[in-house]
Amino acid sequence: MTLDRLRPVANLFLDPFVLSAKRVGLTPNGVSVVAFLLAIGAGISFFQARPLWYLAGAVLVFLNGWLDLIDGALARELDVDSKAGDLLDHVLDRYADIVVVAGLAGGIGQYGLGFAAVTGVLLTSYLGTQIEAVGLEREYGGLLGRADRLALIALVGVIVPFYPSVAGVSLVTALLGFLAIVGHLTALQRFGFGFQALR
Repeated sequence: MTLDRLRPVANLFLDPFVLSAKRVGLTPNGVSVVAFLLAIGAGISFFQARPLWYLAGAVLVFLNGWLDLIDGALARELDVDSKAGDLLDHVLDRYADIVVVAGLAGGIGQYGLGFAAVTGVLLTSYLGTQIEAVGLEREYGGLLGRADRLALIALVGVIVPFYPSVAGVSLVTALLGFLAIVGHLTALQRFGFGFQALR
């Protein structure tokens, strides 16, 4: 179920945006910082827990994900991709994940569930890069990759203003529960893949 496998398809649509970023003099690191600022905006929007704010948060999450594709493509276009840039991108992505999930949880006062969700999200990403650190290829697969998470969060942000709950359960609560459970399962799935490959 991971949208990360569709990166090559998404890359086909990136060229106009990459060329525009290049034309105005943006650097890949600059794009990464702008993406992070958009994530902060999304977290703040979700924290308001009001219909229009959820819609704004959904748009900002989508833009964060799109810029996350552009920064790498821009680095390759400018031939400046580096380990330092990769590190910055990963650190900002993790902080972005934290502020978005924290905004969702804080907006409805579900701090325990938010903690479970954010640890699942972080462990998923950690296992992906840790697998690379022990000599295997970076792992993007599993039940729920970052692209899946962002798409799901944006989708819920669009739906919540019109259908805040389903069968008496808050849609945001259900989203956080899903991120918690499937995030940890994805982390374990990635661990299993890496462990088996190293044996």
